[in-house]
Amino acid sequence: MALADAPDRSDSAFHRFLNKIIDVRPSEAPALIWAWLYIFSLLSSYYILRPIRDQMGVAGGVNNLQWLFTGTLVGMLVLNLPFSYLVKTFPRETFIAISYRFFAANVLLFAAALYLATPEQTVWVGRIFFIWTSVFNLFVVSIFWQMIVDVFTAEQGKRLFGFIAAGATLGAITGSAFTVSTVEHMAPTYLMIGAAIMLEVAVFCVRRLSALSVSLSERPPAEQDEKKPIGGTLLAGFRDALASTYLLNVSLFLLLYAVTSTFLYFQQAAVVSHAFTSRAAQTQFFASVDLGVNILTLAVQLFLTGRILKRFGVGTTLSMLPAASVVGFGVVALLPSLASVVALQLIRRAGNFAIARPTREILFTVVPREDRYKAKSFIDTAIYRLGDQIGAWSFALLSSLKLGITEISLVAAVMSAAWLVNSWWLGRRQDVLARRGEP
Repeated sequence: MALADAPDRSDSAFHRFLNKIIDVRPSEAPALIWAWLYIFSLLSSYYILRPIRDQMGVAGGVNNLQWLFTGTLVGMLVLNLPFSYLVKTFPRETFIAISYRFFAANVLLFAAALYLATPEQTVWVGRIFFIWTSVFNLFVVSIFWQMIVDVFTAEQGKRLFGFIAAGATLGAITGSAFTVSTVEHMAPTYLMIGAAIMLEVAVFCVRRLSALSVSLSERPPAEQDEKKPIGGTLLAGFRDALASTYLLNVSLFLLLYAVTSTFLYFQQAAVVSHAFTSRAAQTQFFASVDLGVNILTLAVQLFLTGRILKRFGVGTTLSMLPAASVVGFGVVALLPSLASVVALQLIRRAGNFAIARPTREILFTVVPREDRYKAKSFIDTAIYRLGDQIGAWSFALLSSLKLGITEISLVAAVMSAAWLVNSWWLGRRQDVLARRGEP
């Protein structure tokens, strides 16, 4: 196919164009583009479904949302076991295709259920769909990054992961725009069929990327056998995520990010509810914040992430978001206002998508192959949602103790300081493991 073959020559116009944006070698360009299209397809699919999910969550009762989030955590824990079985039993291309087609089949079943359900039944279908979509989002993206860190090395990740992540941002924008522009003329059932089709596009990208991975990868030959199952034990993901000091600290990194993000989310909800009285004004404001996040994220991903990683390394780059959070929560504590809270939200969300997330993925390039799939899946899904739960209930506890935005921001600043120490240690440790060439 032309897309895969055109950039192979060092004098290719396509490669010269890419090289103006990022530092990419001619042999890497085909795999880079398939990886980019892969994540674009996944995020387009999710952001087609997300507005449907949010509307169903509200229809099911706002007071029930905390139980829906708890259900999501349970779903994450349960789904990790069959996924570990697939990783243990099948080759990489096969278990990824099975996983995505499982989710696509679920989408089609939900579409049929919504089409056939009575108004009373629709509420319960909506609650189940809310939980399912929240599980789906983290799982499909986690599987994507599992394959990416298996295909690319740490050195390649520093140069390329930011650009790959830009595909996710554009996919999110495209999926949202598609839903906004068609929802008045197209029933949710048909939108869901479109989301399932995008998952099949992702499966096609997996096949193309897998075919290129052997010639691209600089990993040992033993790790490049595409037909060989990864093997291992069913509970390895749970065990290794908690038994390995390195992976335990990766888990702590994500947990602290999720907890502080939840704190900030509730703070933002509080100040926005006081600043804007109408729902329309609140919705418009949130949409403006999302637009600002997407624009800033895309600009940094395309032009700065790779350069920052090459210049400063994993440790310093990984520490940027925690350091910004320490300062940001300190500012909110001193100047509790809509402007300070939203500015911190903008910096954190864009900083996570554009810098922290691609850098965090590099941490997994130096762990054993089994852990790139099983432990990473457990960390990306169950640990992340656990952080949401801890953050939500901790915020409720602090609020019940009559602590205001200033006091809660100081608590978040202290947690961010611990997160900063954690991220610096992880960066130093990743560098040691990368130099050894073994976990």
